[in-house]
Amino acid sequence: MELIPVLDLLRGQAVHARAGKRQAYRPVQSALLPGRTGDPIALARAYHTTLGAWRCYVADLDAIEGWTPQVKLIRALADAEHGFGPGLLVDGGVATTRAAEALLEAGATTLVVGLETLKGFKDLKAIVEAVGGDRVVFSLDLHEGKPVQLQSHRISSQDPVGLELGARAAETGVSALLVLDLAVVGTGAGPQNLELLEGLKRLVGLPVYAGGGVRSAEDLKLLEDAGCDAALVGSAIHSGAIAPPG
Repeated sequence: MELIPVLDLLRGQAVHARAGKRQAYRPVQSALLPGRTGDPIALARAYHTTLGAWRCYVADLDAIEGWTPQVKLIRALADAEHGFGPGLLVDGGVATTRAAEALLEAGATTLVVGLETLKGFKDLKAIVEAVGGDRVVFSLDLHEGKPVQLQSHRISSQDPVGLELGARAAETGVSALLVLDLAVVGTGAGPQNLELLEGLKRLVGLPVYAGGGVRSAEDLKLLEDAGCDAALVGSAIHSGAIAPPG
């Protein structure tokens, strides 16, 4: 299973996300970069060169919150010589084809389109048709196991855990599904929503990724056993609990 390191960007800095309480996020201190607090370019470079990652998940929290996207910073992160290089999976609050195309032009390899900012599956379908499904991952954004903005999507009361949402997203032609529980991000709570992950893997037949709560290599094994193809990891890298190979 692939480990995908996480880079959360807020006002130009790399921050440590915890429990989705964005107003409380602070510049990250990472075991990969002692003394380089909140430096997004240096951290991204370390993910690539020290950790050996070939993909990196980037959350532009400014854009997700409705502020100006951090396009210049995304471009710097995509720089092959000084930044992470190719392989950025970017959640930039994309909800329209225009925004999707702009983010790809800025250097994103793959767009992560999240339930939190998506207005409807018609818009997700339009994005897929505009840029290609192989460049789009749908993020099933949860809070304490429940899909965010549940009412706006008119989900059946028989689907409290998001299987219907995942199936609808898969029908649009996305390349993978990400299950991201914002309430456990950065908390060290351990893997969550294992039944949902297993169910989605069986139901949609697409790669399934997980994000939130990973503490150790043992947790990665639990996710792999649940059918996960990749896991987003931030805090466990920064604390040194998950260390570079060798």
